[in-house]
Amino acid sequence: MDYDVFNGDADGICALHQLRLADPRPEATLVSGVKRDIKLLARLTEEAAAGDRITVLDISMDSNKEPLNTLLAKGCKVFYTDHHFSGDIPENANLEDHIDPSAEVCTSLIIDQLLDGKYRAWAITAAFGDNLHDAARQAAASLGMADSDVEILRELGELINYNGYGATPADLHFTPEALFEAVKPYDDPLEFFHKSEDLARLRAGYQQDMDSARAQAPLKECASGRVYRFPAEAWSKRVAGVFSNERAREKPDMAHALLVDNGDGTLLISVRAPMNRKKGADTLCLAFPTGGGRAGAAGVNALPEGMLDKFISTFEEIFAP
Repeated sequence: MDYDVFNGDADGICALHQLRLADPRPEATLVSGVKRDIKLLARLTEEAAAGDRITVLDISMDSNKEPLNTLLAKGCKVFYTDHHFSGDIPENANLEDHIDPSAEVCTSLIIDQLLDGKYRAWAITAAFGDNLHDAARQAAASLGMADSDVEILRELGELINYNGYGATPADLHFTPEALFEAVKPYDDPLEFFHKSEDLARLRAGYQQDMDSARAQAPLKECASGRVYRFPAEAWSKRVAGVFSNERAREKPDMAHALLVDNGDGTLLISVRAPMNRKKGADTLCLAFPTGGGRAGAAGVNALPEGMLDKFISTFEEIFAP
């Protein structure tokens, strides 16, 4: 059996798409979820068996260490590529790992290197979706792409990434598995952009949600950055990533945090370190329950409301200019 396990955002989808264009596995079982649903390997510990091939893309190894060890012990062959904090990487002959937590790297760019740039336009799309605009434009320059085509890949990456945010798959316009199947027939993301009817649905939803988000004033603005708070609505969760990225690009010397009410007394938090010094987001979020991420972008899945003041004060300390 083959299993393809991937994050539900642009990076996870585009990384898998590159791999499957190079090495098709049409019978592979797809395993994904909303962007914050990263503990995906636990779903396989019962059904996967010795000799099964498991590809894991763009989910933290540190957050999946226990099920990973279980699968390796069972004799599963695991190919693991990611750009988040990994913790100690198991030494096991059944594991092939490609981990790079550098701030200007995403999983799709790692896959691009492994494939010698064969499907680089998809890696560029993913990098834009992950808010790595400089890295995306550098990769595009290597292909000699026209500026108009680069802008198309930017929009496409942001739309695919936008689709991954929500509390549950029901919040999304498309499940990540369905969106992967939608891009699957296209070697070239520009062709997907021009021919796919699914994009019209994503674009319309994106514009409506972002209109609501842009109407919100900051909860707090200080020298360290801006903090926003959104209500417990589906649109709030859908725009969490793209809105945070947009605000980060708007003021690249400032950090940004978006707090979204989960409706149960906790807050879903997205954090972006200053674009001009991408560090500290992981330090901040790992200091709180259910937090995780990388230096430039991180989050907390369920911050208790009573810890909000502590979170904001820590935000100000870590990102003080």
